[in-house]
Amino acid sequence: MKTAADILLILLLSGIFGFIHSFLASNKIKRNIAEKAGNKIAFYRLFYNFVSVISFVALLEVCPKPDIIIYELKPPYDLVMFGLQALSLFGLIAAAAAMDLKEFTGIAQVKRYFEGTYKIEDLDAGQTLDTRGLHSISRHPVYLFSILFLGFRPYMDLFYLVLFITASAYFFIGAYYEEKKLIEKFGVEYIQYRKKVSKIIPVKFNFKGDKNEFASS
Repeated sequence: MKTAADILLILLLSGIFGFIHSFLASNKIKRNIAEKAGNKIAFYRLFYNFVSVISFVALLEVCPKPDIIIYELKPPYDLVMFGLQALSLFGLIAAAAAMDLKEFTGIAQVKRYFEGTYKIEDLDAGQTLDTRGLHSISRHPVYLFSILFLGFRPYMDLFYLVLFITASAYFFIGAYYEEKKLIEKFGVEYIQYRKKVSKIIPVKFNFKGDKNEFASS
């Protein structure tokens, strides 16, 4: 009974985290802030990332951690799983490297603000379209390799399994809402890109890519 209650609490807290994260990321919220704060919206991405990190750490601290082992791989199978996890980590690093990390963290926006070159219509981030490289096999390669890295685990307990499932679900839900914003920004160009390349799990590819560049998770 306690185990079921623990699982429900983990799901509840993860759901609250996901809702807050998505709510704060919505263009509606950003536009409302921009109307009141003007070009100081340039600081929003930095604030958003700070809140996300703090709230995620709090989630990990507060969540119950039922001491139930789902599986524990023995040699040599654990080494195989470690190898797959290492490969997915390299993929994650490569996907992150293709992004403008200063833009992603919010540093670039703050810099433009102090230089007087920030455009309020960018809201909290400027974006360009990149359909080459890893974006030619997945529209959200950071999400893809995050799921693989989290899933290829030689040791799995109940807490981590539930967290992995909720995180994976959030990646797919987050990608859905993120793409609504991308269609709003890039229009037909992004719609055509969606027809050629899978959302997260690679099923259809476009290795030719296009020269318009988009950096997104």
